[in-house]
Amino acid sequence: MTESSASGGAPLANGRSTSYDASYAWRVMWILAGLVTVVLYVEGMLTPSLPTIAHQFGVSAGQASLILSSYIVTGVALSPVVGKLGDIYGKKRVLGVVLVLYAACVSVTGFSPTFSFMVGARAFQGIGLTVFPLGMSLVREEFPREMVPRAQGILSGMFGAGFAVSLPIGAWVSFHYGWRVTYHSAIPFVLLLAILVFLVVRESRYRRPETKVDYVGAAILGLGLALIVLALSEGPTWGWQSTGTLSLFGVGLVLLVPLILYELRYQEGGGEAILNFRLLRERNVMVTNVIGAVSGLGMYLALLSMTYLFQDPTQAGGYGQTILGAGISLVPLALGMLVFAPIAGVIVTRVGARPLTAIGAAIAGVAFLAAVPTQTLGSLLVVEFFIGAGIGILNSGMINLLVLTVDPRDMGLATSMSAVFRNVGSSVGAPLSGSLLSTFTIVFLGFVFPAHIAFAWSFGIAAIAFASAGGFVFFGREVLGRSAVLAENGAPEATTISPAPAH
Repeated sequence: MTESSASGGAPLANGRSTSYDASYAWRVMWILAGLVTVVLYVEGMLTPSLPTIAHQFGVSAGQASLILSSYIVTGVALSPVVGKLGDIYGKKRVLGVVLVLYAACVSVTGFSPTFSFMVGARAFQGIGLTVFPLGMSLVREEFPREMVPRAQGILSGMFGAGFAVSLPIGAWVSFHYGWRVTYHSAIPFVLLLAILVFLVVRESRYRRPETKVDYVGAAILGLGLALIVLALSEGPTWGWQSTGTLSLFGVGLVLLVPLILYELRYQEGGGEAILNFRLLRERNVMVTNVIGAVSGLGMYLALLSMTYLFQDPTQAGGYGQTILGAGISLVPLALGMLVFAPIAGVIVTRVGARPLTAIGAAIAGVAFLAAVPTQTLGSLLVVEFFIGAGIGILNSGMINLLVLTVDPRDMGLATSMSAVFRNVGSSVGAPLSGSLLSTFTIVFLGFVFPAHIAFAWSFGIAAIAFASAGGFVFFGREVLGRSAVLAENGAPEATTISPAPAH
């Protein structure tokens, strides 16, 4: 184990440092917040343009969902690999390399000549998703325990900021100059933040050069998930009972068996598998991963559905908006996240991580349920704001439940595995929405549009997803709030988790 203190304090056995450089920690946090915002800008700016891109390339809504899901699938496979490389070579060094590669991939995607090329370029672009686990790990290292909830709340709020910036600006650029220009406009910001990472951020204090990377496990997971996503995307076109659709589903699901067997054998041999069953046996790790997967599915399922709902003609049950109008109409969701995630980060120490996560899930679930029946545009925008608020609150509680549970030496692995589960849910949510929109359709003036029942199903499934997440969180153990204090004082309700033993 190679350890060095970036703040002048010697690390203790439990992974905490005797002192922290608060000024430096906040500088790092704001750089990471900028990274989260830029990556989400790049990913969110394209969302209002999906119907236009589908029409331009002559593909269905289900096939167009591959634009969202392809990069998430790659992110699923790369997050644990890159997280482990951060543990080995240093999170700063790996983060800098990731940003340079990401800038190159974003640039190439903007020149896509065909739909297949664009899906492939977006897949390579998935390396940008590895920024999140690396950033969360750096925050946990540079802040003392009592400041982590606020820092994580700010970072969670940046998810909302990224969407709040990307949706209207991306829609405006796409409306006036075309969706390709949105990609080119992001390159200078990505490169600027890469330079700031190299100049300002110090190398992470926890290093494990002896660790091996589970490339095989990541490849099997990525392949299995890609096949399932492709089946969901092409099912409405090929037919749900066609040989191609059933074969993709079957092989994708069957690959889970060798994946689990390989991961168990890899871990028994002393390796750290991407599905680390030692960490998954930790109750809070399992709980937060399941919640992340379920909430990721619900969010992306609804996001794609709303994009089409805003732009469908009024005669077909939509709101008849332009790309720009749809981008602006999606802003309330982002604002809800932006406003409530930092507030949740402040109050989580008093309320507790479990109740806060449950509250966020309940708010999002009820809001999605309210969106099922036909709404006026104004009322849907209000509902959308509460959906974003619930997601922001849930994310803030959930990430604290995770990062305040595991030992800092396992932070890269834990946050990477969390990203895997969350991205698995997101990668399934987008094509599931696309499948519903392509399966339930109506014809208007010779054109095919999604029927309202497709949107109702999307919002209903999202409501169920968040309701299940809110209930499942109470299987975890509290790490903050009154219950945690009682446990530390020896009260019968032992709900605090001690850091995982060093190894």
